[in-house]
Amino acid sequence: MTLATVARKAGVSLPTVSKVLNGRADVSHRTRAKVERLLAAQGYRRRPPGPSRAPLVELVFHELESVWAVELILGVENVAKANGATVVLTESGTRHAPAEDWIEGVLRRRPLGVVLVFSTLPEPVKGRLRSYGIPFVIIDPAGDPDPDVPSVGSANWSGGLAATRHLTELGHRRVAVITGPEDLMCSLARLDGYRSAMAMAGLDVDPALVRYGDFHVQSGYRHAMELLALPDPPTALFAGSDLQALGVLQAARVRGLSVPRDLSVVGYDDVSLAQWTSPPLTTVHQPLRHMAEEATRMLLEPADPDGTARRIELATRLVVRQTTAGPAVG
Repeated sequence: MTLATVARKAGVSLPTVSKVLNGRADVSHRTRAKVERLLAAQGYRRRPPGPSRAPLVELVFHELESVWAVELILGVENVAKANGATVVLTESGTRHAPAEDWIEGVLRRRPLGVVLVFSTLPEPVKGRLRSYGIPFVIIDPAGDPDPDVPSVGSANWSGGLAATRHLTELGHRRVAVITGPEDLMCSLARLDGYRSAMAMAGLDVDPALVRYGDFHVQSGYRHAMELLALPDPPTALFAGSDLQALGVLQAARVRGLSVPRDLSVVGYDDVSLAQWTSPPLTTVHQPLRHMAEEATRMLLEPADPDGTARRIELATRLVVRQTTAGPAVG
């Protein structure tokens, strides 16, 4: 099928089809979608970009404030550099998807591929990336990704289980949890691991001890202050991120509690600063840098012949330091 035929079937001019092919923004969403559908139905593929294509890997975050972002950046950089590519950082949208105008920019930049963190992609965006031959991978997807979306994650359920079992095996019975946002898959998986460990120890989960945070320090501090003010406060607390664990440690200091004598704390991620807290933080190691490396390799390696999207889940492990101990007697 020629472009002129596509234009005729879509009821638009040939220049309009050309604008769609070249990622121009001055085409209505409805017209663009109609042309894209016709192109996809006929198996049309754009001509592969020539030598002028920029050797870029685009890494997309919804925010760049967290220390774990550095680990992901370093992982992408390691593989990109080995393949002669440069990493471009983009902050866009929410933890569910990039902003609507992001796709126009990425089509102009024409990177070798896109790595998205904590995200999903609407069908129209996926279609446009694919029609331009721009591969994409999601790290720690916000929800259960579609079968056609390649992704890299970690064993969040196992991590939550290991963190909580460590505390129950030390003898704690009042174990609280501050997980992440309740609309993120990783947050819910860590919480499910916590619930499973409590059940394995024969302990009921007190709803008052379950909190949803946002993975940041202030969130851990706020929830910990509330939990420690309960008539029957927890003796141990599993924080769904190391940053939230930092907030918990600060709340303990404000309340005049000693860690781990009065309160045991376990974090999650094992970012570099975890070993430098006072005392050093017991945490679940999430292989953030390795996750980013695997995601970037997916972009730069040839696609599977059968077109099946790859999904990788890397192991987590508990790192015991000095913020956990058995509950104080009496």
